[in-house]
Amino acid sequence: MQEIENSYSYIGGKFITPINEVKDKLSHIKAYIFDWDGVFNNGEKSANGSSNFSEVDSMGTNLLRYSHFIKNKQLPLAAVISGEKNETAFYFCKRECFDYSFFKVATKINALNFICEKENIKPSEVAYFFDDVLDLSMAEVCGVRILVNQKANPLFANYCIKNNLVDYLTASQGGQFAVREASELLIALNENFNEVITNRKDSTLDYKNYIEKRKLVKTKFFTVVNEKIESVDLT
Repeated sequence: MQEIENSYSYIGGKFITPINEVKDKLSHIKAYIFDWDGVFNNGEKSANGSSNFSEVDSMGTNLLRYSHFIKNKQLPLAAVISGEKNETAFYFCKRECFDYSFFKVATKINALNFICEKENIKPSEVAYFFDDVLDLSMAEVCGVRILVNQKANPLFANYCIKNNLVDYLTASQGGQFAVREASELLIALNENFNEVITNRKDSTLDYKNYIEKRKLVKTKFFTVVNEKIESVDLT
């Protein structure tokens, strides 16, 4: 653990919760949920409201899910919950075979509660990657909280730290591969980083089995209609 902590401290990451406690909390995780804007990107928008992602972060989410698959012998749940409508996020979720994509959800805890009820899991069994104020209702209850650093808002980061809303603060900012940074950290805490990388490199039977199971996941889309979460057909 000390080597992992030193590696991340060296690049500027901060363990707000002691690393051994993060590792223990991670052992209970069944789902990985991501905010979109400011997490996969720097939050800038195009004229149609879209914002991009990087293949570096995308691979990070894939390797993290594979790490979970190796450790737990089953796929984890994966979701994006966004306060905005973003066609690129829809594309990403479908391509990466995420279970859920929520959009135009301002009160994100409602989406989390919806997922937990549907999937029979607890908020404490969710790892959440987030960056801003609208995410705090979820960060307050999720099991592992990854705050993507934005150097422009140190007071917000301090607020999250003082109010026990974050376990790890990334060195990287949104749009600078923060998702990859945190994904590799969680893989390392799963104690199978070398196995994950080697199996992916060699495209082993185990990795192919994971991919075949991942392909069976069909993304479900939801938004808020009249203050209720409703299914939307985006196929």
